[in-house]
Amino acid sequence: MRRPFMASPAQLASLEGQQYLVLRPTEAVAAEYQALQRDTLAALDTSVTFPHTGHITLRGFAESERREELLAAIRTWAARQHPITVTADAVDTFPAPWQIVILRLARTDSLVSAYAALTDLLVETDFRRLGELDLGDWTFHLSVVYGKTLDARAWDELDRAARRPLPALPTEIITEAELVWYQDGIEHAEVIPLGRP
Repeated sequence: MRRPFMASPAQLASLEGQQYLVLRPTEAVAAEYQALQRDTLAALDTSVTFPHTGHITLRGFAESERREELLAAIRTWAARQHPITVTADAVDTFPAPWQIVILRLARTDSLVSAYAALTDLLVETDFRRLGELDLGDWTFHLSVVYGKTLDARAWDELDRAARRPLPALPTEIITEAELVWYQDGIEHAEVIPLGRP
C-alpha cells in the first residue's frame, strides 16, 4: 500500500490545488532518512511538522485545472529518463525563514541530468511552477523536519546539532517518479515508471 508523503490535515490544507513531481527512495537512502527523522524528532522538546514519507521534490506546480495535460508532459519526460542514482552525503539545514532540517543529496550525474531534462521540457510549456530554481541554485534533498515554529534559540540548537557529513554515502537507484496532487484535503498520486514509453 502506498504511504502518503503528507498526512496532517494542516499540511494537506496548505497544499490544496498544488502538484509535485517527486522521487521516492525505498532502500539505503530511505533507511538513512527514516533513522535521521526518528532521531531528530526524539531530540525535540516541542511539536514540529514533518513529511510522513521521505521524498525528493523535482518540481512544484499550480495546475489543478490542467492536471491531465501536466501528467502527459511528465510521462514524456519519464519515458526518456533513465533510472536516477541518488546518494545522501550530509545532514544539512535550510536557515531561517524556512528552518528545515534536510538530508542533502550529492549532485550525481543522473540526478542533475534528470533535473536539466525536465527544465528543457518545461521551458516549452506555460505550466505555472512553484518555487523553481535554476539547476545551479537547487539543493537536492529530502526534508526531514519543518522547524518554522521553533523560536530562534531552539532552531539554533537544532541547526548546530543536525549538520554533519555522512561518511557512508548511502546510495540507491530510483526507477519511477510520482506526480502527487492535493485536492479536497486528500493526497493523490500517479506512479510513472522511468525509461518506459
